[in-house]
Amino acid sequence: MAGAVLRVTQRQLSQRGRSEAPILLRQMFEPVSCTYTYLLGDRESREAVLIDPVLETAPRDAQLIKELGLRLLYAVNTHCHADHITGSGLLRSLLPGCQSVISSLSGAQADLHIEDGDSIRFGRFALETRASPGHTPGCVTFVLNDQSMAFTGDALLIRGCGRTDFQQGCAKTLYHSVHEKIFTLPGNCLVYPAHDYHGFTVSTVEEERTLNPRLTLSCEEFVKLMDNLNLPKPQQIDFAVPANMRCGVQTSTS
Repeated sequence: MAGAVLRVTQRQLSQRGRSEAPILLRQMFEPVSCTYTYLLGDRESREAVLIDPVLETAPRDAQLIKELGLRLLYAVNTHCHADHITGSGLLRSLLPGCQSVISSLSGAQADLHIEDGDSIRFGRFALETRASPGHTPGCVTFVLNDQSMAFTGDALLIRGCGRTDFQQGCAKTLYHSVHEKIFTLPGNCLVYPAHDYHGFTVSTVEEERTLNPRLTLSCEEFVKLMDNLNLPKPQQIDFAVPANMRCGVQTSTS
């Protein structure tokens, strides 16, 4: 269902008798671009971050944040997207005090620019920034400070990965990014991608390290595969990328 909120049960909650996990996590879906948006909040301080918001569903996200009594500090993008316009610019208007965030290597405008190793803090939690270029030069993966979950953007998908044939992509760079920055995380670390086209919602580092049909190849085999995918051009790329370079804020052409 369009705009539906997918409620994620964390592994930490599976044991009987345990109290509610201190971190709040919601996974939302935008059906046109098959994009996942992630809301993370500290239940005590009520501070929150939103990862990869989409323009069309930003009002839904803002409403959920208000309903849950959270204060959104940051609207964060894992990279400059080509298949949708980010909602970070609109969220700055809908939720005053929210700041937009993106990698400095993306070349895009934002309130805050981050680099490899930077931390995004909200309450008692933090997201570590791990540069994971290859899909684009500015791609990053966000890892929760206890390494229990990673938000991999388009670098690592469930049983797949982002394409490397546009936006200065590089298959060899992507291969090394995933193997060195993501596959080195604990095996039980949950993997939350920016997209899924097959109905999956979450994986683990160990699953992808051993079962991902692309990234279990050698680097040479991976590069050859990625160079011969012959995928169609993303439908929204011509207007999504220019808008996303301005934090999702579109300017009038009249």
